[in-house]
Amino acid sequence: MILDNGAVETRRLRLLVELSRLGSMRAVAETVGTTTSTVSQQIAVLAREMGTDLIEPEGRRVRLTPAGRRLAEHGEVILAAVESARLDLAPDAEPNGTLRVAGYATAIRAHLLPLVGELATSHPRLHVLVREHEPAEALDLLAADEADLALTYDYNLAPVTEDPALHATPLWTAPWGLGVPAHDDVPGSADTCAVFARFRTRDWVVNSRNTADETVIRTLASMAGFTPRITHRADSLDLVQDMILAGLGVGLLPMGTPTFPGVRLLPLTGPDVVLRAFAVTRHGRRAWPPLTLVTRLLVQRTAAATSPSSRPDGTGVDG
Repeated sequence: MILDNGAVETRRLRLLVELSRLGSMRAVAETVGTTTSTVSQQIAVLAREMGTDLIEPEGRRVRLTPAGRRLAEHGEVILAAVESARLDLAPDAEPNGTLRVAGYATAIRAHLLPLVGELATSHPRLHVLVREHEPAEALDLLAADEADLALTYDYNLAPVTEDPALHATPLWTAPWGLGVPAHDDVPGSADTCAVFARFRTRDWVVNSRNTADETVIRTLASMAGFTPRITHRADSLDLVQDMILAGLGVGLLPMGTPTFPGVRLLPLTGPDVVLRAFAVTRHGRRAWPPLTLVTRLLVQRTAAATSPSSRPDGTGVDG
């Protein structure tokens, strides 16, 4: 049969190549485990597909026509390429090729880039192409087949809706707190709603490239009985702290992040605010060796240590 893209089915090419090598239909049938009549029928179909005779009688046997010999030569190259591709893409194959990764900057900087250096030595035929993107952007690239792996995050209070076409592998989690001016008097033991209520009259700083932390802030403010006045947006953790120091408002920051003098980081407990990081792939691609390898190494790496700056970019509010 001719495939949808006009290509010839490789199984028929194999029969022709074997006939060129072995010289008889019976020998081909014995080699591939079928009948002589089947071999004859399939080569006849291949001839119709190609629009030319591929074999001709030679006594009680057959021989390839000039067109048949030429197609057999092409067939050897094609079959070798197909076999090479099969071995290259098999789940147990040595990872090689180009792996396209889209992800937020903290995951790239803290977890992916160290792996890239290691892979250059351990798997020199594997090349990692890196693109920095927020989760929604990275998932769009994955859906459009412009990325093979997306490094994303959400919050426990703002979970991303699961897409049945995608598979998300959990990587790490990181608690978040509220960054406020150091001179503000807030009891260290206050729960999350009490902390938020204390700043109900303040302006709030949120991410300029993602809505996840804004959703968290609005959710917690609603639980504390007010609507937050969100006035400032920034894509840098350092800039968020500068805004806090300038008296422009308060904002979420990852716990464990070194704070500037004059900034205090209040823990949020009951409910907690937790960032969750994921490695996301398309279901049909999960067995591809480069994806399997890099995902496994990311899981191992993040299981060994918790990143204190897992708020998306180390310098960015959410990536």
